[in-house]
Amino acid sequence: MNSFKILAIGDVVGPAAVKYIKEKLWGFRNYHRINMVVCNAENAAVGNGLDPASADTLIAAGCDVLTSGNHIFKKREIRQYLDSSEMLIRPANYPSGTAGNGYTIVNIDGWRVLVINVLGTIYLESLACPFDTIDRILEREAGRYDLAFLDVHAEATSEKIALGRYFDGRINIIVGTHTHVPTADTMILPRGSGYVTDLGMSGPHDGVLGVKAEIIIEKLRTKMPVRFDISDGEVEVDAVLFSVDTDSGKVTEAVRMKF
Repeated sequence: MNSFKILAIGDVVGPAAVKYIKEKLWGFRNYHRINMVVCNAENAAVGNGLDPASADTLIAAGCDVLTSGNHIFKKREIRQYLDSSEMLIRPANYPSGTAGNGYTIVNIDGWRVLVINVLGTIYLESLACPFDTIDRILEREAGRYDLAFLDVHAEATSEKIALGRYFDGRINIIVGTHTHVPTADTMILPRGSGYVTDLGMSGPHDGVLGVKAEIIIEKLRTKMPVRFDISDGEVEVDAVLFSVDTDSGKVTEAVRMKF
């Protein structure tokens, strides 16, 4: 059996998390003999969003593809970067003409890996149907890739699970992002796809979803607007490591990791 290992890293929150990944990822990747890393980076910049410098740092740190979500366009300077980069993608179900691409195909160790990003439509932006969007991509790129990876950036767990079940056996690895809380349902679905509802967060874990706890408490108690300052606590990375049997295309192991 030939195994291809993909590490999926949860939402990166703030510059301290970017710095931590820069210091730790290559060593972690080499130790576990990881072939490929996909990382959700939409909150990596100060004040959330993503800037080109943070994207460049994460790519140099060992991230092969950066996915994103509803905050990706917060920094205006990222739009040109999206148009020019094959390693950073935005949700594919944004309207045509939106900066960047919703998927990419990268060649890693001789394997062509299709990485798709979509945004959920429950409690988030009213975008195109993610089911139809992904179906069209798979049809359009049929025969041009060997393995496929999907990042579903969504609020509702039901929507993520439904997408996972729908694409089981057609997309090798399906992960959820956005909530910053790691879920306990890392699994291999009946037709062989690796799945988890939410990867979790890469950032300071002593606050509330990466933000200083006192700020969120104030907002929830007073209902007044506040500035979301990132917590300065200790950084941890939430991730899941998937092993794919390249002969069958089925995931043989899905293990939650933290470093």
